Amino acid sequence: MFDPDIYARRRVRLLAQMQHGIAIIPNALEQQRNADTDHPYRFDSSFHYLSGFSEPESVLVLVATKDNKPQSILFCREKDMEREIWDGFRYGPDAAQEKFGFDAAFSIAQLDEKLIELMGNQPALFYPLGASAAWDQRLLKLRCAVQEKARSGIKAPDELRDVRTLINEMRLFKDLHEINILRRAAAISTAAHKRAMQFTRPGQLEYQVEAELLHEFCRNGARDPAYTSIVAGGANACVLHYIANNAELHDGDLLLIDAGCELEGYASDITRTYPVNGRFMGAQRDVYQIVLASQAAAIAAAMPGASWEAPHNAALSILAQGFIDLKLCHGTVDGVLESESYKKYYMHRTGHWMGMDVHDVGDYKIGDQWRSLQAGMVLTVEPGCYIRPADDVPPALWNIGIRIEDDVVITGIGNEVLTGAAPKTVNEIEEVMRHE
Repeated sequence: MFDPDIYARRRVRLLAQMQHGIAIIPNALEQQRNADTDHPYRFDSSFHYLSGFSEPESVLVLVATKDNKPQSILFCREKDMEREIWDGFRYGPDAAQEKFGFDAAFSIAQLDEKLIELMGNQPALFYPLGASAAWDQRLLKLRCAVQEKARSGIKAPDELRDVRTLINEMRLFKDLHEINILRRAAAISTAAHKRAMQFTRPGQLEYQVEAELLHEFCRNGARDPAYTSIVAGGANACVLHYIANNAELHDGDLLLIDAGCELEGYASDITRTYPVNGRFMGAQRDVYQIVLASQAAAIAAAMPGASWEAPHNAALSILAQGFIDLKLCHGTVDGVLESESYKKYYMHRTGHWMGMDVHDVGDYKIGDQWRSLQAGMVLTVEPGCYIRPADDVPPALWNIGIRIEDDVVITGIGNEVLTGAAPKTVNEIEEVMRHE
């Protein structure tokens, strides 16, 4: 059930941080797919975070005042029964104001006129500075229109500030409402990965496995993936952002799947790697166990008060020793880390923030220091190993690409692995994939 108070409280928090001024937060634009068709619409995350409103052609305006009477105003499409025959339901300003708890709502056609009025005598203008050249130009033009009223004693905002600085920090810390959605998204994606494991056989095509994932997402109410699924068999698993998903799966190869659904605007993000034939073979098993151990160390390091770097460093130490054992790297662990020779086989970070965007907003450093993990932060933990053919690489290791990724929420006393039910030990995977 929709609760407008959740979004109203967020707006109050943002207004309090603004202290004074006007914030203008546009929703995402519709994007044309071809001559007569748009891409499926997806709202702007920050707009929705503050409004709960999902329709295109909408703008949120917040006005902070010194007299402690802030305003929360929505601009949206007019109610239009004729257009609803073609495009579906729309609220219109009156119904939107009532359902979503705004102080006022107006037609989007009135936006420029009302903004000139609302911007008057506001000391600061907050908006997503630089995100859209069209919006930059539009708001500067409106500000000039306000300046033209100077003889009437009306001043235009002197200060331009990026509202994302404030919103992103708010979004970094998930409340219970958000974490509950993330748990549900994780459960759906976990079921999808299990389904893919049970379906996979040699001779199938990558996109046939992808179809199993998408089916499980959709049948559980998550109509869209949070990002384009990676379904990469064999050598394709060594391409970090592989999305062609059109190759045949071969007996003896590994299959790397990086896929997660989006539910009510929130992402999940799981990666599992498993053998196409359901049984880990010698070198595959060795490399897999190294990556699995590195992920376990990283998750254990993701604790309140720890540095953002702590999980990454924990994973690196395990991986470096593993690469030495596999004769991919040489020398000591400290030497491998200092020389960064490990980057030939592990070239990305161990995680990222996650929330409404799969790579969610929020600073990773405060000043020049990595920030500390705190309760309410949600991150991925995803070490990997990608071994391409080379003269100095044992042939038994060629084209082994492995990544293991889970979604983790930091709690007051430790962490919760939201996606921990997705099989990932060798025994769990082989049991799920056993074909009687």
